Amino acid sequence: MECPACGSDCVQSAPDILRDLPTRFLPCEKCTMRVLDKRAPLPSHEYAAPCSCGKRFIDEVFAHMYVIMQDEGDLTAHDPLLAVGSPLIHPGMAMDRPPFLPPKSLLLLSGKVQEQAARRIVAEVPEIRGVVKTAGFIPGLVSLAPEEIPRTYMLLAGCDVRADIYPLASGPLVIYKQQSLIHVEFPRAGYPKLRSVAARVGTPPVPFFVDACSGPGTLGLAAACLGVPRVVLNDAWYASAFWSAFNLNVNHVYLDSEEVHILTNLGEMARQPVLRDPVKIAETSGKQIIEVYQGDLRHLDRVIPRDAHPLAALDIFEKDNKNEVSALISDWHVRMGGEAFIP
Repeated sequence: MECPACGSDCVQSAPDILRDLPTRFLPCEKCTMRVLDKRAPLPSHEYAAPCSCGKRFIDEVFAHMYVIMQDEGDLTAHDPLLAVGSPLIHPGMAMDRPPFLPPKSLLLLSGKVQEQAARRIVAEVPEIRGVVKTAGFIPGLVSLAPEEIPRTYMLLAGCDVRADIYPLASGPLVIYKQQSLIHVEFPRAGYPKLRSVAARVGTPPVPFFVDACSGPGTLGLAAACLGVPRVVLNDAWYASAFWSAFNLNVNHVYLDSEEVHILTNLGEMARQPVLRDPVKIAETSGKQIIEVYQGDLRHLDRVIPRDAHPLAALDIFEKDNKNEVSALISDWHVRMGGEAFIP
């Protein structure tokens, strides 16, 4: 599959990416493991090369990046190893041990890295997919307020598209996202949001499910994989809506649909990054009806019939603001009917 962000072949369908998943981050019998103190500087200006199998322990990968960033002046000899940044594994999943990384399996998020070091890291560290410069905020939309200006991180080198894996009874769900544009939500042990959706969807499944703040589509696609006959995914932020559509295509083998039709592309959507009135981004043909929209969730009544009474997941950022949550759910009931819950 062609990556919508960089045009290369760094994305795969769900069956392809899952094929080697059980052994992807496990060492071979020749792999070595040096555990480093993340809160201390690198003890020496050196690092080990990858094993003959192509994998390398994650601490050694960080040592390699530390040396490059120190050479380029982004780190001093007194900075701890953790100052390199935050690792995002590709594909991400709940893990019980540190990984041995194959090529192109790690995205680095860093507040200290500059462009020259980032370019060297992508060119010289085989495990790295891309390097993203972070700042003190969450990328994308952080509020439903229409005046809120979306913010993004900066991709300095490589590609920032990566996937997370979520377990379902129908098979693992593969969710791609562009990490400079979409907030980090790494899979948590126990997958509480998925459990919440599965419990609400029930058996037999509800007839209609809406993922009103879909992000890259995890909850809506989970409902679709659990057999809900009609599903709507929606997000006002263009990157979230697009990757919801893309992930619909990635996981279409799990669905009772014949084809996925994506009606636009990432570049076109970037010209209007936030939309108020819902615009259809993708749809399926076949028995199971799944649609993706970009728009304000408070205007979904323009595309969802009032008598549909859907079950809606409102996965908003402001979960701790009880007044905001209460007002949103009340407004949803007035506009849409049906049941709404915060996963």
